[in-house]
Amino acid sequence: MPSRVNFIFLYMLNLHPREKPSFNIISFSHHPTMSLFSDRSPASDATICFTEEQEALVVKSWNSMKKNSGELGLKFFLKIFEIAPSAQKLFSFLKDSKVPLEKNPKLKSHAMAVFVMTCESAVQLRKAGKVTVRDSTLKKLGGVHYKSGVVDEHYEVTKFALLETMKEAVPEMWSPEMKNAWGQAYDQLVAAIKSEMKPSS
Repeated sequence: MPSRVNFIFLYMLNLHPREKPSFNIISFSHHPTMSLFSDRSPASDATICFTEEQEALVVKSWNSMKKNSGELGLKFFLKIFEIAPSAQKLFSFLKDSKVPLEKNPKLKSHAMAVFVMTCESAVQLRKAGKVTVRDSTLKKLGGVHYKSGVVDEHYEVTKFALLETMKEAVPEMWSPEMKNAWGQAYDQLVAAIKSEMKPSS
């Protein structure tokens, strides 16, 4: 039984050829010895630099989106499934399901939990000085991602879908600065997960 926030950023490797995002998707390997880390240092070893201005942009937009977090979380996941349709196979509650994705109650619940966790982590980033997801959750996420052979390109697909969802949610306030603030907060969450990408003890 998957937890409420597991498989957050796990996406299949085969992207839909007509719906690839603008960034490069390269070939990956599932070999367990393959390096799964980017050049960025893990969150636990790096000083998080998130300015007051960035915090203000994140808080302002999250306050506007919060009331629609269920709807936006679902849109977020549907965008990922549009880019990588086979990602649905990663979720046990979607396997063999005849319910349309947009009406699946389990997907709705899961998607909202993921979206809220991601946004709340961003809002608290500057004051906390670190990603505020529970350690037990990070360890679980890291272990699952390691076992599944997740690489940087998976996180980029997710980032693209997340930022597009937010842009559509708050078009009147969206700006390059806001996009950068959310992108940086997302990168910090990813770095925290990567720092726990190791074999289960």
